[in-house]
Amino acid sequence: MITGKKPTYLDEDGELVSSCKEGDLGAFEALVRRHQKKMFNIAYRMLGDSDEAANIVQEAFLSAYRGIKAFEEKARFSTWLYTILVNHSRNRLKRLRTQRFFEPFSLDDPLHSESGESKIEPVSDQPSALEGLEKREIQEKVQQCISQLDSEFQEVIVLRDMQGFSYEEISHMLGIPEGTVKSRLFRARESLKDTLKKVMGVL
Repeated sequence: MITGKKPTYLDEDGELVSSCKEGDLGAFEALVRRHQKKMFNIAYRMLGDSDEAANIVQEAFLSAYRGIKAFEEKARFSTWLYTILVNHSRNRLKRLRTQRFFEPFSLDDPLHSESGESKIEPVSDQPSALEGLEKREIQEKVQQCISQLDSEFQEVIVLRDMQGFSYEEISHMLGIPEGTVKSRLFRARESLKDTLKKVMGVL
């Protein structure tokens, strides 16, 4: 039985988490199926590379599985899980940027593909081939601009504007006050807007 104050929220993952803590592997597999798509989207937006994103998602799930018995359920499981993912993505991004600094011609720059190849796996909502191509080109340019942001700006713009997390959830994930989240988001949006104007050729 849970003692002390009960959480003021309903965690849709609570039952599966409880089963997982008791050693039910099937429960954890259900959690993976439930969250893997959003996990991938977050990691991809932060890293700009689908292969890297897939690897980081696997690492995050492995960390979560190893640490789930220590999860105290003071926040939603999803918030705890995405916090792990953000930390893994943040660390990987630092390593990638260091690597790219020393390898200026690294193939890790995924966004310019004259041959038509692309590592991007956009949501398959394509009314027509032409519209799909235009949508992909825009997505590539947006992702290019996001990748140019400082990591602290990347995090808040991805979590808030692209994934729809609340300020409170982002505050928990990043370990910063909500006021800092809001100020970073404002600066991130302004920076992204300026970068997009340059990339799109708008003065």
